[in-house]
Amino acid sequence: MEYLNVLKELPGNFMKCGIAGWCLEVMFTSVESVLARDWRLMGRTSLLMFPIYGCGAFLSPALKLIDFWIGDQKVSLPEQLIRHGMIDMVLIFTAEYISGAWLRARGMCPWDYSASRASVNGLIRLDFAPLWFATGLLFEQITKKRSK
Repeated sequence: MEYLNVLKELPGNFMKCGIAGWCLEVMFTSVESVLARDWRLMGRTSLLMFPIYGCGAFLSPALKLIDFWIGDQKVSLPEQLIRHGMIDMVLIFTAEYISGAWLRARGMCPWDYSASRASVNGLIRLDFAPLWFATGLLFEQITKKRSK
């Protein structure tokens, strides 16, 4: 029964994560424009990023499955946040790498991190780990079922 609820909530959560991801990316790239002394705060994203960010809707169900598999011993909230953030970060890096490779093979990848020393094949940046840690926890919160 729990899985039926997850499936029913998935389209709405996909939309929430897609929109939140777009907003985060526009804000992040606006900060980059300030660093380049462009005070217009010109943020940018790509339409292709919506479904990629939308896949953040799968993080909470994946974490529930992992917690069940681990046994989810009664851990404190800080320990759970660290564990979930680390798992989210790894899953996001994996999704970013796979989707970036797939898009690059078709000449459509909207990002290229090749200029960064922290880049892995120009597809992910390891120095973005704290951002993906926090983004995963944010996606987990915005997709959390609220009691009525």
